[in-house]
Amino acid sequence: MESEQPESKTKQKWAPWLLLLTVFALAAGVTIVVGSQFGTPETTFPDLGDIIENDPDLPATNEAAPTFRLETLDGDIFDLAEHIANDGRPVILNLWASWCPPCRSEMPAINVAAQRHPEVEFVGVAVEDDPQKAADFADEIGITYRIAIDDGSVGEAYPVLGLPGTFFIAADGTISKNHFGLVTIDSLDDDIAELFGS
Repeated sequence: MESEQPESKTKQKWAPWLLLLTVFALAAGVTIVVGSQFGTPETTFPDLGDIIENDPDLPATNEAAPTFRLETLDGDIFDLAEHIANDGRPVILNLWASWCPPCRSEMPAINVAAQRHPEVEFVGVAVEDDPQKAADFADEIGITYRIAIDDGSVGEAYPVLGLPGTFFIAADGTISKNHFGLVTIDSLDDDIAELFGS
């Protein structure tokens, strides 16, 4: 019988944030309506990406990326510390889940970027996901870059408040950039050129 535990834990984890986002959206809507009636100047609201990126629990840019060691779906082991010490290529770490529609939407673009940029190591880690569903989805769309299922260590070290989350890790092991939300082929090309000079 298939366990529903990962999805249950996920719902518990995200429930307070969904409530916060709902309140934020309602407040924004009321402000816009009232402002339109009384001629209030245009209001600027904080960007959710900025809120997430400034979370003190997240590894910050220019800090050492937390290391981890996971078995990939093809049976290999990816060890970030070992990769940094011996490989020399920067890493793009993408946190995703099979139950996350934006994650499913962006993964074909990440796959194309991984094929286009062999000078960068792409690693996708499914967090708080059903391992079989994650593996089936990766197989369904023909992912060719490394995919692993989180054992809890990555989700703890990179505690994103929403998926997908992408971390650009330089060859020296420091985080060059955090990105939350969808990535595209063009955005990945631009970031790789800007951050890694490729």
